[in-house]
Amino acid sequence: MPEAYIFDHVRTPRGRGKKDGALHEVPTVRLAATALEALRDRNSLDTAKVDDVVLGCVDPVGEAGGDVARAAVFASGYDVSVPGIQINRFCASGLDAVNMASAQVMAGQHKLVIAGGVESMSRVGLGASGGAWPIEPQVALPSYFMPQGVSADLIATKYGFSRDECDAYAVESQTRAQKSWADGRFKNSVVPVKDINGITILDRDEHMRPETDMQSLAALNPSFGLMGSMGGFNAVGIQAHPEIEEISHVHHAGNSSGIVDGAAAVLIGSRTAGRAIGMRPRARIKAFANIGSEPALMLTGPVDVTEKLLKNARMTLGDIDLFEINEAFASVVLRYQQAFELGADKVNVNGGAIAMGHPLGATGAMILGTVLDELERRDLNTALVTLCIGAGMGTATIIERV
Repeated sequence: MPEAYIFDHVRTPRGRGKKDGALHEVPTVRLAATALEALRDRNSLDTAKVDDVVLGCVDPVGEAGGDVARAAVFASGYDVSVPGIQINRFCASGLDAVNMASAQVMAGQHKLVIAGGVESMSRVGLGASGGAWPIEPQVALPSYFMPQGVSADLIATKYGFSRDECDAYAVESQTRAQKSWADGRFKNSVVPVKDINGITILDRDEHMRPETDMQSLAALNPSFGLMGSMGGFNAVGIQAHPEIEEISHVHHAGNSSGIVDGAAAVLIGSRTAGRAIGMRPRARIKAFANIGSEPALMLTGPVDVTEKLLKNARMTLGDIDLFEINEAFASVVLRYQQAFELGADKVNVNGGAIAMGHPLGATGAMILGTVLDELERRDLNTALVTLCIGAGMGTATIIERV
């Protein structure tokens, strides 16, 4: 069976997902096209050799609807023979795009595929695509539907993470992200977004707040307490976990992932395809997995899917040099570290979504690229990338440097 290799990856900077954000003027398809164009131009890629483009997008409606991947092919000037497909597994969509592209290559059906994702959260609102999960009783009741922030607070309560611990994690994320930018760790993978005149709109992650400290975070009110109590979601969480008497609300805007705009793309193919385009692989997709997890806790899927993936790959935690876990909320990463007794020196070493933001459909591909760059910088070999997912799921991928 052919193996799937990573030849290159790029991402845009993350722009604040608000009307005053730098990327608000940029349509969703242009963000995606920026990533595709960068992969083509910096590698002198003959796009007629690309068999497919797989892009994650969590709210594929309005300007992001109608198969944004195929639209991005047109907008980027790729050969008309290149098809495109949009996929959605909520926050893991960008990583699942990589996994699905890799599966196409491993199956021998495609030789060269671009995978990634895009989300313009300033232009297409969070949750704009709707769905049965929050509103259809036959779905909401068995899934113990509640807003993700309440679930994050439920995790913190169940596993004993205090407000100070969550805030301290957030400060460290900001510190690491700022140092990573200062050290130039992202310079080879972040491509600027430009306007129609070629003038740079944004070339650096815009959401970061490096001045963040424990005192500034302590001044923020919990974001999910009112909806937990007045909305009845605390009762839902306690019904699912009756060992908990009261949910402690510890999350707020400062220790939760930022709402941002952005796109990413990863070039994946067989070794034969790489030779045909004159490129050497940087890493191999060793294994990947998905899982459904307990829906009330919702965001503990990374723990479950990591256990499944390591078992399937016949590997142990000791085989992994670096871990990249999407920082949806501080308690998500704290629980992961607690479950596997991982030190902070191996986890999210360049900061994460709390500092830089979480453009839903693109994040999985972004953090895959981040950890690949870090493996190369440190001359390490193996990394595991994972994300929590709405409705209780987890996705994870292991990569090995070549």
